Amino acid sequence: MIRRKQAVAIAAVAAALSLTATACGGGKDGDNGKDNAGAAFNAATKGMVNVSDKKGGELKLWSPQDVDYLDPARAYYGFVWNMQRLYIRQLLAYDSKPGAAGTKLVPDLAEALPVLSNGGKTYTLKLKDGVKFEDGTPITSKDIKYGIERVFAQDVLSGGPTYLIDILDQGQKYTGPYKDKDPNKLGLKSVQTPDDKTIVFNLAKPNSDFSYLLAMPSSSPVPAAKDTGAKYTNQPVATGPYKVTSFTAGKGATFERNPNWDPKTDTIRKGLPDKVSFTVTTNPEDMDQRLLNGDIDLAVDGTGVQTAARIKILQDPKLKKNADNPFTGYIRYFAFPQTVKPFDNIECRKAVIYAADPTSLQTGRGGPTSGDLGANMLPPGIPGADKSYDPYGLTGGKPQEAKAKEALAKCGQPNGFKTTIAVRNNRAAEVKTAESLQAALKKVGIEAAIDQYDGKLSSSTIGSPENVKKKGYGIIVMGWGADYNSGSGFLQPLVDGSFILPNGNNNYTMINDPEINGLFDKAADAATPEAAAPFYTDINKKVMEKALYLPINFDKAFVYHNPRLTNVYFNDSMGKIDLATVGVVK
Repeated sequence: MIRRKQAVAIAAVAAALSLTATACGGGKDGDNGKDNAGAAFNAATKGMVNVSDKKGGELKLWSPQDVDYLDPARAYYGFVWNMQRLYIRQLLAYDSKPGAAGTKLVPDLAEALPVLSNGGKTYTLKLKDGVKFEDGTPITSKDIKYGIERVFAQDVLSGGPTYLIDILDQGQKYTGPYKDKDPNKLGLKSVQTPDDKTIVFNLAKPNSDFSYLLAMPSSSPVPAAKDTGAKYTNQPVATGPYKVTSFTAGKGATFERNPNWDPKTDTIRKGLPDKVSFTVTTNPEDMDQRLLNGDIDLAVDGTGVQTAARIKILQDPKLKKNADNPFTGYIRYFAFPQTVKPFDNIECRKAVIYAADPTSLQTGRGGPTSGDLGANMLPPGIPGADKSYDPYGLTGGKPQEAKAKEALAKCGQPNGFKTTIAVRNNRAAEVKTAESLQAALKKVGIEAAIDQYDGKLSSSTIGSPENVKKKGYGIIVMGWGADYNSGSGFLQPLVDGSFILPNGNNNYTMINDPEINGLFDKAADAATPEAAAPFYTDINKKVMEKALYLPINFDKAFVYHNPRLTNVYFNDSMGKIDLATVGVVK
């Protein structure tokens, strides 16, 4: 734990930088390795820094966290999805451009965006010519269908997102290719492959988000003859500029050039380094020091440097110009389960919101560089988001004790009440925010005990509504980011009543409002993601009106990159430096 005086100094420096930081566009030349042309604090959040097409060298990635899976059907960590842009392609993908353009879908293996017919229920795509697997075998529509079918084999390939099952099964109860009785193991009826270049998806009803699912790694092609089931994660077959040449769980992986990747077919990836190495470390502070020394290139997990490194960077202009403070796409928040008294009463929930000290909560997460003060439950960058929407005045940064006491009186608890805050014991910032809220609540008479549970058991601890009620968890600390760049990808698991689960639940407040559920259906029926956005604006407002959440902040990371990196920018769809474009100066 750092001393209070030092913590105040860190916050002061960070606050000053947040007022004076500037950004500029990328330079035209970064090949000499002497100067990161165009670099400035936060420059990579605004444009591409150190632009270059020079090939060669080794890109050195480190992480304090191992990958979950390299298998595209099983990977669910955000930083792994970013790494998979190195070796995996889908029908569609997020464009590799700065700003809002990076949230747009563009053709990847497909020659064009999908053609919709049948009232928006049928999606037809055709493959580009010349796309191949790493062994030179042409990629066909059947390989894409097979890759998608693997997602259905949850008894063998669990861990990844299952949206495709929900949309494509349609009562067939398909169990995946390993149990498929079709002679070609392609028995999923809702997906058709009339020829090797054409794939057709037949939905039961329109879904404006379906294209986003086709851009997820789980929609990647897999050659059936090379599928090794649960072992496929050790060496998935590549379609991108690199192939996996080694992988050891808990230690790392090596990626080398895929000779059968044709850049003429790929408008997204540059494939500049000769080699990419990934190393897992158990010492984040050592990783940060190697990063500042220039021995490695990037902490690829994207959560940012530790406190000691942050201090050094903020105090050194040469280091600072290679640092950025991007939005991660996450919200950090407190949730109030309505099944735990007295949080079944909206005024009791409002009392907690008003009593909180937003600035203290922000400080608990690391100060201004940890994120902007939270205002609502839809983060910047998601279509339909409105960062200025602040129904409880949280961006004022101060506790509102008079309003909190007024709400307590209205909920029949004028002298306060007792409750328990549940927080993961392996997330120091979350524990600090719980302690901050505890102190603020005490000032208005609310006594909140803190239960630090094993963070590895989240799905069975706070993810079990029965356990939440049994333990009396009136307040839950958590964070959330979208699986895909849509209001449904962010909000639906949190606030749609149909997403409530007996275990692994994310709808902690247990909200099941027919009007809100119906708005998700209307958004899905919209013709385009843009047309769906206003429905998510309405959902966000209706959720906030119910006082079910206390947003802590719109999350940011403090990221440093080696100045030798080229084409550095933060892709807004991931909140991370896009590995699809990065090169190194040898």
